[in-house]
Amino acid sequence: MSVLDKLKNGAEMTLGENLMASLQVTIMGVCIVFIALIMLYFIIRIMEKLLNKPVKTQEKLPKAEEQPKVEVDFIEETADDTELVAVITAAVAASLNTSTHNIIVKNIVRTNDPTPAWGRLGRIQQLNNM
Repeated sequence: MSVLDKLKNGAEMTLGENLMASLQVTIMGVCIVFIALIMLYFIIRIMEKLLNKPVKTQEKLPKAEEQPKVEVDFIEETADDTELVAVITAAVAASLNTSTHNIIVKNIVRTNDPTPAWGRLGRIQQLNNM
């Protein structure tokens, strides 16, 4: 009679036989779980290949030589920021559901955006996809 049969029938066993039976049950359980995980892995891989749609390639952009060159002149306006103050005040008032008379903008300071270029590009692409 094997150790697992004794365990199944509830027969009296020594400490060594109990340890051996529990070790066999543990190894059998680990093997079953491992086989199930391997099967799930292959099932997922097969489903991925069957259900995954081919990605459409984007239209090729013209080479840098073919693109027209655009020059942009940045004009610094430090003296007249009244329109900027008005827009920011209106935005704050709209978000707080209050009148612009209740809000006083004393100072506007530009801050650098710490987001890397790839992060900004990702946000732009997400907004364009909406």
